[in-house]
Amino acid sequence: MSDRIALRGIAVTACHGVLDSEKVEPQPFRADIVLETDLRPAGESDELARTISYAEIAQEAERVLTGPTVDLIETLAERIAAIALARPTVEAVEVTIHKPQAPAGVTFRDPVLDGPSVTVRREQDRPVVIALGANLGRDVAGTIDAAVAALRDTDGLTMVGVSGRFVTEPVGGPEGQPEYVNAVAVARTRLAPHTLLRRLHQIESWYGRTREIRWGPRTLDLDLIQVGDPRDDSDITSDTEELTLPHPRAHERGFVLLPWLDVDPAAVLRVGDGVRDVQELARDVGDAGVRPERGTTSGPAS
Repeated sequence: MSDRIALRGIAVTACHGVLDSEKVEPQPFRADIVLETDLRPAGESDELARTISYAEIAQEAERVLTGPTVDLIETLAERIAAIALARPTVEAVEVTIHKPQAPAGVTFRDPVLDGPSVTVRREQDRPVVIALGANLGRDVAGTIDAAVAALRDTDGLTMVGVSGRFVTEPVGGPEGQPEYVNAVAVARTRLAPHTLLRRLHQIESWYGRTREIRWGPRTLDLDLIQVGDPRDDSDITSDTEELTLPHPRAHERGFVLLPWLDVDPAAVLRVGDGVRDVQELARDVGDAGVRPERGTTSGPAS
């Protein structure tokens, strides 16, 4: 379960409602907002930049509540939820709008605390691309398959499709490495990028992955390639020590591009200030020592 930040009892007086009188006669409204997020980075670092600004969310919600008149409190709730989900670290939000003096034709026990309310819950739903690779162990292909199964079992991650397995000649790193087996998984997720990355590292650790030699042999490598969709600028960009998005070298790696096309022929990737078709990038790179493993095909992650 995600961590939570609660902002309860944001109170305003405003004019919202279907009746003509409600559009000119102010009445009280109250909003409760619960944000689901990953607070571990903030808690471990004690850095303000790693959490969500409670003040910003509260002030933007207040601007919605005191803004232009709307007929439905459902509309207010949707607008506030959209504001919260615009933060990439917010995984889900629950918004409740109270209208204690709504003209419902009945008497409520407490006109301040009771009365009609609407609650909406909205979750992130972003496309995500994950590259898998391994070249150590008795059953490298089996490791890739097991990693895919672990991704499928990840709460908050819904697998869409997985490429066939590809065999790749080692690029860089120590000489004499065995060939790699690579694949790409396409999924959708509500998880914040850092939360998903931590899950990938957890799965790697189950197979003895260590991060000592750059581009060295490994039992399992899981890379977060892209989160969001560059077509509508909803992709998340990050350039920190912990996480760089999109992956800075994906556009030049045949062992990422070719499996990715196998599962999503229409894929696109942000490269620099532009968005490129992965098919075009793959043509630029060539096969680069990458070939499909015989007898494997892409398909849905069923």
